[in-house]
This record gives sequence, structure tokens and C-alpha cells, in this order.
Amino acid sequence: MLNPPYGLWQIFFSTCIFLLAVLASGHAVLHNRDSRAAIAWVGFIWLVPILGAALYFIFGVNRIRRKAAWLRSDLDRYRAEAAAPGCPPDELAQHLPAHTGHLAALARLVAGVVDRPLLHGNHIEPLLNGDEAYPAMLEAISQARQTISFTTYIFNRDEVGLAFAQALGAAVRRGVEVRVLIDAVGIRYSWPTIGRALRREGVPYALFLPSLALWHLLSLNLRTHRKILVADGRLGFTGGMNIRKENCLQRPTRRPVQDLHFRLQGPVVAHLQEVFADDWQFTTGESLRGEAWFPKLDAAGAMLARGVIDGPDENFEKLRWTLLGALAIARKSVRIVTPYLVPDHAVVSALNLAAMRGVKVDIILPSRSNLPFVQWASRAMWRQLLEHGCRIWLTPPPFDHSKLMLVDGGWALLGSANWDARSLRLNFEYNVECYDGEFVGRLDALVESKFRGAHPVSLREVDGRSLPGRLRDGVAGLLTPYL
Repeated sequence: MLNPPYGLWQIFFSTCIFLLAVLASGHAVLHNRDSRAAIAWVGFIWLVPILGAALYFIFGVNRIRRKAAWLRSDLDRYRAEAAAPGCPPDELAQHLPAHTGHLAALARLVAGVVDRPLLHGNHIEPLLNGDEAYPAMLEAISQARQTISFTTYIFNRDEVGLAFAQALGAAVRRGVEVRVLIDAVGIRYSWPTIGRALRREGVPYALFLPSLALWHLLSLNLRTHRKILVADGRLGFTGGMNIRKENCLQRPTRRPVQDLHFRLQGPVVAHLQEVFADDWQFTTGESLRGEAWFPKLDAAGAMLARGVIDGPDENFEKLRWTLLGALAIARKSVRIVTPYLVPDHAVVSALNLAAMRGVKVDIILPSRSNLPFVQWASRAMWRQLLEHGCRIWLTPPPFDHSKLMLVDGGWALLGSANWDARSLRLNFEYNVECYDGEFVGRLDALVESKFRGAHPVSLREVDGRSLPGRLRDGVAGLLTPYL
């Protein structure tokens, strides 16, 4: 058989290249929500044949949400019966100071986003650093008589982690049903891992998405960043604090970390337990049900609160919508405490619009981050915020890992999420929204204490960076969607 003429091979390959470019650019146009990114990808695909299409299918296709939705698609979601009736948004104004009655619109919005009731009768207490949080959590574990649910991102094998392992083991030995869920990446922050100590103590534990096989590398972006402890289904803890000795500032440590955690009582604890039960069933297949895990919860205070679940699965962008709604509804003040500030364009615009409406928008960041690359990317966008009236404050060491948002003296959002793409798009996060003037007043006082030692960033300071520094920050900023 004669080989086809060279010209036919050329036509064949040219046709294949053309069809590949059409397929890749068509996919970019149909599936990319950001029109600017779609235009950039289409241009790159046609200007750099073959390589452009190949890079698009590797980096430009958002497989994260699809992967997460597929992994958890057959999960049997459980919703506990609320011990207290949900508060209708129309009645919210009756429970808030007069100057915060407009937050009823925010409650209505979040109800539509998260599909969970806003619950009466809660009490939430802030716990500063591991010095306050860890003893309270260990006491809750030691007092538990029926069940303990515990999930965290980092669980180090140091003196703090071993104390938790021993307390959990003691609970198992006295007949408490204990379940511990640790992120498969977070557990490796110390070596050897805490797993050996937990096994020695007889503590049932599991790792969230542990596979590191080549075809499961996308799961590296699907981390559980949630921090939840529930004792006997009645006493809950959540916030931003991992289990590591660096959070105990009263102990000598090389890299001390400030952080904020919260103790919760009342019907909202059922929301914490629900998300743990879902994650545990997804990971192990075991279903946690019944009175021991979900008891009837009586009122423990006067606060209105609701869990806000977020993740790259069916809960995709629920936290982002909540943040955008809070910024749109704010009238007087927005206070944000976060270790990482690398938001997308829509969130930046919402912050700027709030400031331009006359809202005092204050963002508190650590002056020295534990992740320099993320701080460089953050600095690349500071000018966009400062020039429209937002104020950025840098707190001195130790590194502040706290996560908090306060609006108009009447609404607080607390939990595990940072203001970056990893928390808002890639990780599984858990937060709680609270409507209570007295509680938010306490948190406002805490934020005020951070202002006293903080350095206000000026436009002149940002513009005065050296050329190499600006170039470095700009290059880091290109990776904002992945940080």
C-alpha cells in the first residue's frame, strides 16, 4: 500500500489541530463564568496551537466542583429536628436593637442560600487562643457521657495533640461513642502523625479523602478545613483553631499563633452535628443517628444563630453569597479579621461599593504571614481596596489566624473560612452567623483591641514599594484563583 502524500498528512494534522481548538474554545465559552477568563483562554488556544488547548484542558477546566459533587452525590443528608422553632426573617427585627432592624433582609437572604432555619435560644462564647479554647474543649471531652464528634484540619502530634488523644481515649474507655475525622493532608503537618497515638488509645478515627493516587490528585484541593467538636450532641465548639501547641501563647513556642474559637450551646449545636454526621458518613459509610447523637436541645440563651455550610459540592459558593449579601446590606460598619485576603473580583467590588456608600470597611490582617506567597498576592490587590475607601490594618506578631466578620453592631460571622479562593471555592468550610447586639458588641471590643496595636496601610505606602517588590507581588497575584 502506498503511503499518503505529504500534503494529505498536512491536511489531516491541520484539521485535527483546528478541531481541537474549536473543542477547547467552545468548552471555555460554554463553561467559564468569567467572560474575561474565557476570552483570554480562547485567544491563547488559537494563538498557541495544540499547547494552548492542552494547557486549557489541564488548568482551565474547573474539575474541582464536579469531582466534589460526584464524590458526595449519593450521600444521605440528615437534618435533625430543631428543638426551637426557626425565626422568620419578618420577625427578626423584633429581636434586634432598632438600629439593626435592616439585618432582617440579610437573614432572609441567607435562609435562601443555605436552606437552614435561623434558630432561637443560643449562647455563644468567644475563646481566645489555645490557652482558653483547649482547656474548655478538653473539659467538654472529659465530661461527655454518650457521644463525642470531633473534626479538624490539623491535628499535630505534640503535647497539645497528645493531650487530646489521651482525653479521647479516656472517653472511649468509659463507654463514650467517639468519632474523630481528620483531614488526610492536615494530619501530615507533624511527623510521625497523631494517628499512632489515637490507635494506641483505641480512638475510632478516619481520614478525609486520604487517597494520593495519581488519578486522585485533584482531591488535594478538596480538603476539609472544618473545625467542629460536639459533646453529647449538646455542647459545641467551632472556629478557626487547629490542634497544635503554637496556639498556646502562654507556652514558649517558636512560631506562636493567635486564634479565636467559640463555645456554643442551644439548638444551633444540631447544625454542627449535622455537618459532622454527613462528613463521617461520606468518609466511613457509618450513619450517626438517634437520641445519643441528636438529643432534643433546649434554649441556652437569647441569641439567633444558624450554621453556614460551604464546599465545592452542592454547597458551592454559599459562603461567598453570604459575604456578598452582608456587604450589600451593611449601613454603618464592616469589620473583617482574616489571616489571608485574596478575594475574587466580585468580592473586591462589593467591599469597595460598601465603602463608597459610606460604610466604614476595616480589614485586619497580620503584618507577617505564615505563607509569604499568599501575602504577596494579597498586597498586589491592596491598592484596589484603599483607593475606594476601604481601610487595611496590619497587626504585629504573633501571627493572627483569627477569622471574623462583623456588620453594623448586630451580625457576626465566625468559623473556619478565610477570605481567599481556597476557602471560598476549594475547601469544605463551616461557619456560623449570629444576630445579637450584645454578643457582637463583645466581638467589636475584641477587634478594637487589635486596632490599638495595628499599623494602618496607606496608598502612599503601597505605591512606594520597590519595582522588584511590585513585580513579585504582581506575579503572585496571577495565581489568586488557586491560593
